[in-house]
Amino acid sequence: MSIYRHIPAPPLSQYVDFCWYYVDLSPDHDREHVLPDGTFELIVNLQETPRKLFHGANSATYDAFERGWISGAHSKFLVIDALPRSSMIGVHFKPGGAAAFLGVPGGELAGQVVELDAVWGGTVWDWRDQLLAAPTPNSKFGILERLLGQRLAHNKLRQRHSDAVAWALDRYMAEPDLQTITSVSSRVGFSHKHFIDLFRRQTGLSPKLFCRIRRFQKVLLEVQTRAEINWADVACSCGYFDQSHFVHDFNKFSGLNPSAYLARCLEGEPNFVRAT
Repeated sequence: MSIYRHIPAPPLSQYVDFCWYYVDLSPDHDREHVLPDGTFELIVNLQETPRKLFHGANSATYDAFERGWISGAHSKFLVIDALPRSSMIGVHFKPGGAAAFLGVPGGELAGQVVELDAVWGGTVWDWRDQLLAAPTPNSKFGILERLLGQRLAHNKLRQRHSDAVAWALDRYMAEPDLQTITSVSSRVGFSHKHFIDLFRRQTGLSPKLFCRIRRFQKVLLEVQTRAEINWADVACSCGYFDQSHFVHDFNKFSGLNPSAYLARCLEGEPNFVRAT
């Protein structure tokens, strides 16, 4: 198994957190929970076996995705299959970053997983063929950057990165437990309602839900960096007012209670959890 990460050059780095690529991944489980982090993901399957998105934690029904897809910002965990010797490449966008490439408001794809051709048309599969043919990780990342650059240039007149939303995202990312919609919207000069609409168009989420997800992500970071876990202390340090509020959000976003999460989370991948 090999795993690679790549940070694109500007201007793509304004919108993209990192690109990733893995080869011959062989998990020791057959299903995973993918936890929400407030952003979009672009994924290209480099094999011919379709991947499954299950309809629930214990569901036997699923939607199948074959060549490539966009996963919008979600408000709860997804359940996917974990296949042996799988290979994929993808893009992890910064919060609000995907809107610059989509050609549609981010809110239209929120909570959805859709095939790439539904967003960018059938010619996108020619680009997938190039990814399959590229012999090295660096050459694959180069092809990925060229596609993103083309999409950015194509959409720049219709989907401009909002300075106001970018400023709000910085505040929410830094202190998701302290910011309020009213305090931020007043600082950027918009009404409460108009700011929520702008924010949802850019990110796919309301400001309140985005902050809840980012506070949950703050919990996961705390868990990764602490030698010993005291859940009451973690909840307090991340801005939860009481333990029941903390457990409710943790279960909604992960599908597990905190102790079960610790036992099932994948090493180095806090947003991927064994389903059983």
